[in-house]
Amino acid sequence: MTLLLWLLAAAMVAIGLAGVIFPLLPGLPLMFAGFWVAAWADGYQHVGTATLAILGVLTVLGIVCDFVASALGAQRVGASRRAIVGALLGSVVGVFFGLPGLVLGPFAGAVIGELGARSSAGRAAEVGFATWIGLLFGTLAKLALSIAMIGVFAFGWLV
Repeated sequence: MTLLLWLLAAAMVAIGLAGVIFPLLPGLPLMFAGFWVAAWADGYQHVGTATLAILGVLTVLGIVCDFVASALGAQRVGASRRAIVGALLGSVVGVFFGLPGLVLGPFAGAVIGELGARSSAGRAAEVGFATWIGLLFGTLAKLALSIAMIGVFAFGWLV
């Protein structure tokens, strides 16, 4: 039974790591769940509450990065308040439409918001493109957080 739990934990962490880059999967939450299963399989002897709490905080931080990154990209190019709110809303709504929604939602939200602020189509497209740059940086931040999670778990296991 313990071996099955370890295999499940390893699979969850590996699939979660892939999900950090490919947004069809809930990357960081899946990694967190995998680490929790690994800790449970060991009876919490090596990885306990403090380590799991740190991993939980890193997971929440990664989820926040997902939603905020596109809005920060729009803000970086001086987008209107409507475009920033549109990028945030597009990120939230996009979650329900899979990969196309995750990629196009923030872009569409920012463009619609910028057009609603009476900007030109060219300016709206620039703001939309900036949301994609924000998404890229958000993905890089999540990748860094996932590596940090692996390090935290390893450190917790060894200490």
